Amino acid sequence: MNLNQIREQLNLTLLTDTNPPETMPVSSVYTSDLLSCVMAGAKPSSVWVTLQAHMNVIAVATLLEISAVILTEGSQPDPAVLQKANEQGVTLLSTSETSFTVSGQLWELGLRAA
Repeated sequence: MNLNQIREQLNLTLLTDTNPPETMPVSSVYTSDLLSCVMAGAKPSSVWVTLQAHMNVIAVATLLEISAVILTEGSQPDPAVLQKANEQGVTLLSTSETSFTVSGQLWELGLRAA
């Protein structure tokens, strides 16, 4: 499955101008708002579901080579975070849905935790 398929199925808004979503493979999902848990549990090429939209999210996503971060509950990054995401090649997507709902939708698409 690629990121563009996920974006279309979940009606997500693309916030960044990074890698084309149709070329980005997604292997698994990790849902957490606690950065240390994400660092311990998320895998490269995964999608990270969180309501956090600050600069440290970009750092963790870059470190772990995460395919994309889905920001939930209408959370929006400030312009400096968007700029850093674009510089680092981190794809940010947003939705008004809860993290629980998005995780369930990703499960229905066949994605599982790493």
